Amino acid sequence: MKLRSYGQKENNVPTRELPKKWQQSVKVVNAVQIAFDMDTRLQYSIRRSALDKGISPSEQIRFLLGLSTHKKPKRPRLTVSLNNEDYQQLSKRYDIPAEEQLEIKKSVIEELTNFAKDSSLHTPD
Repeated sequence: MKLRSYGQKENNVPTRELPKKWQQSVKVVNAVQIAFDMDTRLQYSIRRSALDKGISPSEQIRFLLGLSTHKKPKRPRLTVSLNNEDYQQLSKRYDIPAEEQLEIKKSVIEELTNFAKDSSLHTPD
């Protein structure tokens, strides 16, 4: 597969400007993610500091390195990857057919919300 930049002519095909809403994505595509293998305590310290500030661990690392950071989290969300086997297990847990992934997701959100409510009873303000 050959990638070509938007705006270049190839085989006399006219070029066009990248739509404005996609222009920010070009920066993301060109970014290179690096991973750090660190001591568990160091990782915990960075993650905990980020959590206390309400930012992602990668934003905390950027802050510590003196790089530019975003004012607010881009995507303040938690993620989990689920495969077909996971949906089968959750299907049994929630008594919902495995094919109804949206309903399973709603049940997961409800369970996590209840966990957070229960946990906040034990969390200092």
